[in-house]
Amino acid sequence: MAQLFSPRANIYSRVLIVGVLILIGGAGWATSAIFWSPSTTYVNVPLDQPVPFSHKHHVGDDGIDCRYCHTSVEKSRFAGMPTSETCMSCHSQIFPDAPVLAPVRQSFATNTPLKWNRVYDLPDYVWFDHSIHAAKGIGCSTCHGRVDQMPVTWRTTTLYMKWCLDCHREPQKFVRPRDKVFDMAWEPPRDQHAQGAKLVAAHKIDISGRLTNCGSCHQ
Repeated sequence: MAQLFSPRANIYSRVLIVGVLILIGGAGWATSAIFWSPSTTYVNVPLDQPVPFSHKHHVGDDGIDCRYCHTSVEKSRFAGMPTSETCMSCHSQIFPDAPVLAPVRQSFATNTPLKWNRVYDLPDYVWFDHSIHAAKGIGCSTCHGRVDQMPVTWRTTTLYMKWCLDCHREPQKFVRPRDKVFDMAWEPPRDQHAQGAKLVAAHKIDISGRLTNCGSCHQ
């Protein structure tokens, strides 16, 4: 009876199987690496801006409150961006001729808003409200990091759905007292889980599971 396969066929088949497994594993690793890489998430990647605005200088050094520039953060979906009038309320007196501020002066003189590049930009199919999160005790630094230490602004979180769901599932890990929402240096206490549970109740945060329903964010 004729032999259909040579004795080496077993070796070839084993090599082929191992090669396919390595290829699949490598493809999975590469996909994961790309998915979480800064080139995709933009985490820790500063974006070019019309003016190199420093939160470290304005917030960390000068102590300007977040709400001075982001005026609608407590009452609107959007935190808001400062107008050129807001900038010039100080810079008409402080560093009025600084070359780096030329775009601000031109914007103010021509009544043309500066075109900032968004550092945090959720997809259009995601519904997000800054005012609700601030009212429920979610601090600025929880999502935006220590911007008071950033000479230029960069993203510190991926904004991936998993990241949002982690907070929605266990808000007690992240919630803080309302008077600490805009405190950039706030750190959770050692008993954050217990204190957070009390704040969840006090702030009337829904823990029934509704916050993890698709319709909560995809309306």
